[in-house]
Amino acid sequence: MCDVTGPLVVFGLTYLVIASRQLAILRLDRPSGALLGAVAMVVVGGLTLAEAHAAIDLGVITLLLGVLIIASYLVEARFFRICAWLVLTRARSARSLIWGLTFVAGALSALLVNDTVCVVLTPLVVTVAVEARLPVMPYLLALASATNLGGVVTFSGNPQNMIVGEAAAGHPGFAQYLAISLVPGALCLAANALVLTWLFRKQLPRGRLAEVDPPRPGFDRVLAAKGLGALALFAALALAGVSLAGASITAAALLILIARTPPQKALEHVDWQLLLFFAGLFVVVAGLAKTGAIASLFAHLSPVVARGDAAGDAAFVGLTVVASNVVSNVPLVLVAREWIASMPDPAWGWVMLAWASTLAGNLTLFGSIANIIVMESAGPRGEIGFWRFLRYGAVMTAVSLVVGFGALAAERALGVFALVGL
Repeated sequence: MCDVTGPLVVFGLTYLVIASRQLAILRLDRPSGALLGAVAMVVVGGLTLAEAHAAIDLGVITLLLGVLIIASYLVEARFFRICAWLVLTRARSARSLIWGLTFVAGALSALLVNDTVCVVLTPLVVTVAVEARLPVMPYLLALASATNLGGVVTFSGNPQNMIVGEAAAGHPGFAQYLAISLVPGALCLAANALVLTWLFRKQLPRGRLAEVDPPRPGFDRVLAAKGLGALALFAALALAGVSLAGASITAAALLILIARTPPQKALEHVDWQLLLFFAGLFVVVAGLAKTGAIASLFAHLSPVVARGDAAGDAAFVGLTVVASNVVSNVPLVLVAREWIASMPDPAWGWVMLAWASTLAGNLTLFGSIANIIVMESAGPRGEIGFWRFLRYGAVMTAVSLVVGFGALAAERALGVFALVGL
């Protein structure tokens, strides 16, 4: 096998596993597929072992680890569950429940990794919907889509934004990105809740909900306060210009020190497989890049992307949305980040990449890991076919793209980007 063919075959097979979620014949899931792909890339000569080690972006891995540790302590304190319980038990109608769930899930995902929010909240959402004699699917879709939309607001909200935040190297920085994404993100959440209430208007009963009384989750106020304090420290350091990786791991280390609870209990909640998935993908994509395939692909796309006008931006966003649903958004961002430096306005390019790859997650069932987590955690009540999900996802994604990029374009026209230094 020639020098180029081997890495291309490894890349193709790895992405086949990632895009299909799992390869039943070999019983491979995404993390194991990424790991085997990384090893195979070295075996076929795509990279040397030293090059494979160097390809792993420790900045992204460190950022993700720090955020996951902070989230794990909040999970241990049952902070997420108490937030959801308060909203779900105080909703007075089926529609207000969708709106409340959307904004709570979205806000939590803006602060921490959206996958964690999905894991913790799904069982409670199912329980409340069943007790209130409501159809479960609208609320599962609200949870999954809101965590995707909420995660776009910050560089710590989802895995692909973490990659963008590190690669952007401060242009935009954490504070700049938050400043320009906050309002468009809130508008997208509102639009998404409106779309869901319209899509399920015939299934959602009118009037007051039946009384629901799920048991109040145990809540460790002291540990939750320490976790939120660590989160605030992370945000403060990031806003002060400290690197995202340094800010997150510093806050996480301090939390471990002051938590006064056995670290192993909290660390059991860390999604170690996600870290493995990232590390493997970095190696696989680096092997592909070494073949020149990424540069060749961008050479064909650059005339459109380099235009810098509305048509060029629309083409880039459309490509990102489609590709994110073919190979999943995290792998797509790893490839597309190589293109941003050549764009007329790289800062705007990073914003478009973060937003398009994240909003794309609501299009198909396999568009984001959050969708899969919610539907699988819900058991039989989360069973939904690809095409049925697409019927809902197409509407949600189209509306969020119009609302989100419309708001971002308005901010650029009004000088908000210039005001924050972009």
